[in-house]
Amino acid sequence: MYGRLARNQELLQGVLAGVRELRGADYAVCVPYPYLAQAQSLLQGSNVAWGAQNLSPNEEGAFTGAVAPGMLTDFGCKFVIIGHSERRGLFHESNEVASAKFDAAQKAGMTPIFCVGETLAERESDITEQVVATQLDAVLDRAGVQALSNAVIAYEPVWAIGTGKTASPEQAQAVHAFIRRRVGGHDPEVAEKLCILYGGSVKAANAEALFGMADIDGGLIGGASLVAEEFVAICRAAQK
Repeated sequence: MYGRLARNQELLQGVLAGVRELRGADYAVCVPYPYLAQAQSLLQGSNVAWGAQNLSPNEEGAFTGAVAPGMLTDFGCKFVIIGHSERRGLFHESNEVASAKFDAAQKAGMTPIFCVGETLAERESDITEQVVATQLDAVLDRAGVQALSNAVIAYEPVWAIGTGKTASPEQAQAVHAFIRRRVGGHDPEVAEKLCILYGGSVKAANAEALFGMADIDGGLIGGASLVAEEFVAICRAAQK
């Protein structure tokens, strides 16, 4: 929940200038709802896609304050973040709600960025794989494994975001490999092509080491995305 019109313009223009010649990876920004029109205006025709941070699972209706999938596609959204740890934790979104939003996003023609991940208490209880599997299975059970052919998975170790604790590239890789194996148990081809992003405080300083891991295909960037130079440096690491 950051941004103002003037600040957004400066940030997005900085990102555009920095990644214009970087054709070795895919880039996208997911902005707060009020700024979708601004993002569309600034980014259309560029190599940076745009999307939203959430959506309602309902197509329309008496849901005051909610935003429908079709409202996002009206503004050219290609992506939407689903099940982010802050939505799950602060707003108590269940696996069932997250999977319904995943389904709604795809039906509207968007690519969901579906987030999974464990808290510190869950990691210390050694149930990381169980938690991640349950979150992932909610989508697999509802939409089927083929739905992941048009989706992105993002692993967020909640315990390593804004806590001062950090996950090593090897720790991140272990969970990414687990996710790919889990999907591979349903369809090896879908698993092989699946894009799995890492969302645990990626910065310019650690991006190259993280992206060098076999099953880490990119990053879901939080705080570092608010500084154009930092975000562009991460994009450079991704295109390598």
